[in-house]
Amino acid sequence: MQKSECHGSVQLRNRVTGNCDQRTSSSVQTKQRTTVQRSKSSLSASSLESARKLHPRPSDKLNPKTINPFGEQPRALSAFAAIYSKGGIPCRLAHGSVKHRLQWECPPENLPFDPLLITLAEGLRETKHPYTFVSKEGFRELLLVKGAPEKAVPLLPRLIPVLKAALVHSDDEVFERGLNALMQLSVVVGPSLNDHLKHLLTSLSKRLMDKKFKEPITSALQKLEQHGGSGSLIVIKSKIPTYCSICF
Repeated sequence: MQKSECHGSVQLRNRVTGNCDQRTSSSVQTKQRTTVQRSKSSLSASSLESARKLHPRPSDKLNPKTINPFGEQPRALSAFAAIYSKGGIPCRLAHGSVKHRLQWECPPENLPFDPLLITLAEGLRETKHPYTFVSKEGFRELLLVKGAPEKAVPLLPRLIPVLKAALVHSDDEVFERGLNALMQLSVVVGPSLNDHLKHLLTSLSKRLMDKKFKEPITSALQKLEQHGGSGSLIVIKSKIPTYCSICF
């Protein structure tokens, strides 16, 4: 009788142990399947991201890496971004299906250049959308208004250091925006820019050694000479002796 009870007890323990082993095995298999699924999901997401980088969509160019200027920011905003987010820039980005544009709160010709033109110039150093577009397009459009020369010339002593900061920036796109802004300013203020050129040409001379910037910088120097006259040529040649005049 005791042997029978002992044998039954052993069988019961074996069944319990077997059930535990089955549950443990099932749990391990479930974890393994979950790990495999997560791995596949991760690989799929990684592959999709890699494919997007190799073959960008047309919309990626129109809508570059963007931040929400009115939402919570992970770190402190730049001076331009802070002003923009508080409504201190009287224009906003108007999204288009093909091309973006600026929507001004009032006609630009009715706006004071001080300090708006300087603020827009400071925004040229931004690297995030929409600040990059708003600053470069706002600067360009403001210089096109009637009476721009009379409004811009008095601001040159304060404007030149800001443009210089863009021209010495390590980011190539920031440099290009600064170079374009300099050419736009030259068209508007003409020879009035000559007294300030020496502060800007050193950075142009350094970038001129980079083959990819040789053509745009040469074009910019020609524009400066064209609108600055013989006075600008003297300054340019003093800083960049290899420059060849197009006018004289």
